[in-house]
Amino acid sequence: MNRNLLLFLVAILSVYISLAQETIIKGSVKDALSFEPIESVTVTIEETKQYLLTNIFGEFIFNKNVPLGEQILRISKTGYISKRYPIIVNEGKTVNIMDMTLDRDVSSTADLFTITLSDDELNDDTSGADNISGLLASSLDIFQRTAAFEFSSSFFRVRGLDSNNSSVLINGIEMNKVYNGRPQWSNWGGINDVLRNQELTSGLTPSNYTFGGVLGTTNINIRASQARPGSRLTYSSSNRSYTNRFMGTYVSGLLKNNWAYTVSVGRRWGNEGYQEATSYSSNSFFTSVEKIINDKHSLSFSAIYTPNRRGKSSPNTQEIYDLKGIKYNEYWGFQDGEKRNSRIKEVNEPIVMLNHFWSINSKTTLNTNIGYQFGKMGNSRLDYNGTDLVDGFPQGGGSNPSPTYYQKLPSYFERNFPNDLQFAYGALKAFQNDGQIDWNAMYSSNINNSQNGGNAIYALYEDIVNDKQLTVNSLINKEISNNLILNVGINYKTLKSENYAQVLDLLGASTYLDIDGFATNIDEAQNDLTNPNRIVGEGDKFKYDYNIFSNELSGYAQTQFIYNKIDFYAATSIKNTTYQREGIYQNGGFPDNSLGKGNKLSFTGIGVKGGFTYKITGKHVFDVNAGYISRAPSIQNTFSNSRENHNVVPNISVEKITSIDASYIFRSSIIKSKLTAYYTKINDASEISFFFADGIGGDNTAFVQEILQGINKKHIGLELGVEAQVTPTIKLKGVAAMGQFTYDNNPNLFLSTEPDEESLDAGFVNGFKDFGQSNLKNYKLASGPQNAYSIGFEYRDPDFWWFGATANFFSNIYIDVSPLTRSTNFTTDFDGNEFNDYDEDLARELLRQERFDDYMSVNLVGGKSWKLGKYYVGLFASINNLLDEVYKTGGFEQGRNANYRELRDDKALDTPVFGSKYWYGRGTTYFLNLNVRF
Repeated sequence: MNRNLLLFLVAILSVYISLAQETIIKGSVKDALSFEPIESVTVTIEETKQYLLTNIFGEFIFNKNVPLGEQILRISKTGYISKRYPIIVNEGKTVNIMDMTLDRDVSSTADLFTITLSDDELNDDTSGADNISGLLASSLDIFQRTAAFEFSSSFFRVRGLDSNNSSVLINGIEMNKVYNGRPQWSNWGGINDVLRNQELTSGLTPSNYTFGGVLGTTNINIRASQARPGSRLTYSSSNRSYTNRFMGTYVSGLLKNNWAYTVSVGRRWGNEGYQEATSYSSNSFFTSVEKIINDKHSLSFSAIYTPNRRGKSSPNTQEIYDLKGIKYNEYWGFQDGEKRNSRIKEVNEPIVMLNHFWSINSKTTLNTNIGYQFGKMGNSRLDYNGTDLVDGFPQGGGSNPSPTYYQKLPSYFERNFPNDLQFAYGALKAFQNDGQIDWNAMYSSNINNSQNGGNAIYALYEDIVNDKQLTVNSLINKEISNNLILNVGINYKTLKSENYAQVLDLLGASTYLDIDGFATNIDEAQNDLTNPNRIVGEGDKFKYDYNIFSNELSGYAQTQFIYNKIDFYAATSIKNTTYQREGIYQNGGFPDNSLGKGNKLSFTGIGVKGGFTYKITGKHVFDVNAGYISRAPSIQNTFSNSRENHNVVPNISVEKITSIDASYIFRSSIIKSKLTAYYTKINDASEISFFFADGIGGDNTAFVQEILQGINKKHIGLELGVEAQVTPTIKLKGVAAMGQFTYDNNPNLFLSTEPDEESLDAGFVNGFKDFGQSNLKNYKLASGPQNAYSIGFEYRDPDFWWFGATANFFSNIYIDVSPLTRSTNFTTDFDGNEFNDYDEDLARELLRQERFDDYMSVNLVGGKSWKLGKYYVGLFASINNLLDEVYKTGGFEQGRNANYRELRDDKALDTPVFGSKYWYGRGTTYFLNLNVRF
């Protein structure tokens, strides 16, 4: 035999013998009820402290440094009762312990944390904040839990990022809105009992359902066959947003005929939350029915319907808060002895979905989903247009009904009548004694004008969005080998969004003139040139009417490699997004650019990410993730003023996000800790805002659309979470979030407004003007507290009661600065020349960004559970801001003072007329919850 061939055969035989003698422990973990695989179960060899997490098929394998002899495997996961399995390991042999089971922990009260958050703490366009810290589940990560349950009331944003950087899915279907990229939490509010089965990832770590964003993903599993069977009744009382809540839920579990179903109903209500006149009314209905066809196929149908109405609260200047307190809300007034809020937000958007689950074999699953969401979201407000036409021009518009309109406040009279302060004193007393909307006066004005042959002067109307969205996707998960998992998904989403204004109440009148009462000629005043000088009644559309069409086609692929010492992954995605506006009205200000369909816009975004987890020992782990994502701008930040025209942001492009984070994780039987450093850069973003501005090229005041284009932002920071089980009953915990979130360039600034003679004189061409760059670089982003710290403890008694307390510290909170006042418009006069009285030092002080005071809040939580026969009774209570700390959570500079002289003169007053507007946090609040499970 050839010598080389002999050596080759010997080598092959040696490798074979080596493999044959490899010592292995492998197995799988499944839910004891549904017998479905459980992902992310911690499997630990107790003697060595080696541990692994099960993959999406519930499987694990130890094949490195496996100890011999008698060993104990411990399997654990939050929400389940931990188990210990004795095994005997022989050298060169495989221990195969498949289908270990975990039972859900029905006596645990930890999940009660999930109901302490109200919708407005999660996401509310009236709060001036957008935070995703209050995702609806706890996790093993102490930092994420603290951010959700301790920091959320201060509108803390994880890593200073908007919630459109996270993905929220229900049964694999993405719930983020196409309009702004954010999840609309109120679409599934009030059904907490059926939302507890969740799978979370943080940051860029891999998800089995989607490529995700830089803040991670949450998939809420609402399959009836995998829900904990039984019934649950819950009553809650609070003084936050609603005052009462009732929920009832029944879960059948998997029946003998292989059917399973879940039904949940709920109601939340209250005449007033913490702020004045913030009424709340919400009903919640949920059902899920699933048929296990055979051991390979399952079909599930689910429906969610959570109609809700709530009264909004206003941001206010410091002058207002000083006069009326932090609970003041300008949006309401008394009518027939009852508080009536003019700003009501109503969300009525049912969701239905059909899901097919196919276990092709023991290593491959295919999940195909169809979801349809439809219905209405409305926001009401008052209008006071011109009511009649005299010689072809609008006449008779009402005065601003807002009680905080600047010409009604003491500061206005102090500025304009400094030598006769009786006017300011009169305004002060009037505001202190009332300071609310005068509904009776509006009714009287409308009735009197109607009796004289005129139309309504005032009207209450609603801005309505009617969305119809269809989503279809397929997700395949395949275990190629013990060490390699492949995830592939394809998704299609189509949206038709109808947008219009609708008359709700003419306040004693029967007709209203549909024109723009602030226009300078009759043609420009027409909201619809095809129907000029139209008279409308209650229930009619008016002002604007247009559709937005959007289509998204995306796909992603991901590979996950899992080994004893190192895990790593790589993923890529691609998404094509198209937008198109269709105008139903021909706007008088933009007659050639508003009616019919505009140009179709198309954006293609890509994503790549990867990372690894290196297990130094059983206690020490190092984790790194990095990614690049380009994505389409949201509809909200694409069209500059979609209510009136087809115009889009100049030079608009996809946003580019680069992110990297690195973590050191330490886990022992006593201490669990994680330290993370991160860096995220966002380039080429765009933002659009609307306001009245003075001094944009003369003495005129104009309603403008402010367009920031090419914005770069930088987010860097550290996150630390530590918890120590110092005794069997006492746990200490500490968290720190230290960040710096800033503008990283000077973006381009454009303004658009109605094209009339005044705007033409101010340098606007067809209602549009380029103001060059806005000097925003190094200004802080208004993203809530940039630094947050928490320290606390938790005591859990063996007799099933527990108590905890935390002290939370917040600092580096900044106001949202006005880009217009940091452009060339600030330094130049009507002719473009620099002000001859311009003072550099004074200007620097005028433009200094306001930093809010640091503050501390103390929170208390506690609970008790009982087992009474077949009933489990749970009581949970929390008190937030125990010391009644008064603090600002956010705010923004008014863009009204748009040049140096205007801002200088206003800030020279003891009380500025156009001071910044703020949101304050709540004082001491409570939440009490009682539930019975059987």
